[in-house]
Amino acid sequence: MIKRSISILSLVLLTRLAPAQTPIDVKGAFAFAAQQYEGMLQSHPDTTKFPQSTNPDGSPRDMKSSWWCSGFFGGSLWYLFEQTGDPKWKEAAHKWTMAVAKEQHNTGTHDLGFMLYCPFGNGYRLTKNPQYRTIMLTGAQSLSTRFRPDYGVIKSWNSFKDKAGEKYDYPVIIDNMMNLEFLFWAARESGDKRLRDLSVTHANQTLKNHFRPDASSYHVICYGDGGKVLARRTHQGYADESAWARGQAWALYGYTTMYRETKDKTYLQQAQRIADFFLNHPNLPADKIPYWDFNAPGIPNEERDASAGAIASSALLELSTYGGPSAKKYYQSAVQMLESLSGPTYRAKVGENNHFILKHSVGHKPGKSEIDVPLVYADYYYLEALLRYDALRKKRS
Repeated sequence: MIKRSISILSLVLLTRLAPAQTPIDVKGAFAFAAQQYEGMLQSHPDTTKFPQSTNPDGSPRDMKSSWWCSGFFGGSLWYLFEQTGDPKWKEAAHKWTMAVAKEQHNTGTHDLGFMLYCPFGNGYRLTKNPQYRTIMLTGAQSLSTRFRPDYGVIKSWNSFKDKAGEKYDYPVIIDNMMNLEFLFWAARESGDKRLRDLSVTHANQTLKNHFRPDASSYHVICYGDGGKVLARRTHQGYADESAWARGQAWALYGYTTMYRETKDKTYLQQAQRIADFFLNHPNLPADKIPYWDFNAPGIPNEERDASAGAIASSALLELSTYGGPSAKKYYQSAVQMLESLSGPTYRAKVGENNHFILKHSVGHKPGKSEIDVPLVYADYYYLEALLRYDALRKKRS
């Protein structure tokens, strides 16, 4: 989610890979984002109400700090501070970061990577505020309580009921791969090797059980005694056997991060296989922003998911720096995704869209929730991808 360091070899590779093209206007994109988020701050004086999306009636949808997305707004504010250097964004980011602080003790969710590492991790990276470090280390221990060694995975939800009404008490979703970066950071900072080890075990079990032969991912794996797989299901996707777009993006990002953290080429190969599935899929539109599910029955008359595009773009930019025969394609595709998201189809107009940056994301279509709306995490990963893109261009120039 956070680390953007690129090796010298990677920069040499990208110098050779980058096509001649008009650069994306990163400064302009952030200037627009700043205008939108100034409006967001004005419309959200209460730090117990976190910007999330738009309700069906057009009003803002806000959530509590216990919601899995509560860290993204603070994280985006840190990205605005990073790009602009304006202290007003540092002040706002600190305010909204600390608003999530109590979740460090939350052992009832696997989403502490999103909730804590996005705001506190970026804040600590940029300011070295020791308060942020302490909160994150506590949060990492809270997250680790959801790992059972005999199952080999971190429990996601506390229970899950599938469409047939069958209930399972140890579900693991592909999204959970996104929390491992947080645990790797905490392992380094604290010297607690257990946090690293359980992350590797979780990634290995997920690799073993979550993927089909074509490298597409199931959404939910339901585990039983001893880590036995009881069922493979979906919750937010079209069908159990379909490829839910954001789930594929989480998987791509997660295994790219695992390679960075471990240098285990098994993870690199998995990330590349996921990327190839994503980018070569016949249902991926020309603008590279996927439909909400690659197998949704009404394509091409299905909603797009800008959040999946933003997550995938950020992941592909990093993945492109690790070489391989498709590295050029990964980079070019990531840039094309960013270009699409920065254009008028997906980017809002100033003052509209309840002050979110991007339009046209899908949260949970089967649940009739957050369909074709802005989503706070789409904005977060869009800004992150812009920063990664900008850093790569500057280091090459």
